[in-house]
Amino acid sequence: MDWQATELNNAWRYAFMALVGDSPAHRDALALAQGVAGWHRHMGILDAQLQRTGAGAYAAGADCTLADIVLGLSTQRWMATPMVRPPLPAVAAYYERLSARPGFLQHGRNGIP
Repeated sequence: MDWQATELNNAWRYAFMALVGDSPAHRDALALAQGVAGWHRHMGILDAQLQRTGAGAYAAGADCTLADIVLGLSTQRWMATPMVRPPLPAVAAYYERLSARPGFLQHGRNGIP
């Protein structure tokens, strides 16, 4: 959870504010490109972790934990932001697994980035 709060969240902040928040303070094209690249790089780290835990598993292993709540919301934000995303198959499968959970559908995959 510390990684999500400090590394992952900081990676997506500029891109999210530019692409979803339409913030006038976040209109620098180079900073946007760097923000998107950093966000994708960090989601790649999550993809690698999910590959290590195995198919059908969650971020920390076989069971859904508190880590999956925060990482699931970050994954929702990444999936819902209008941008070109690299293929990250473990993240895509994780997103679908989380989407089978009623709580995630209500609070995560609910159409709000």
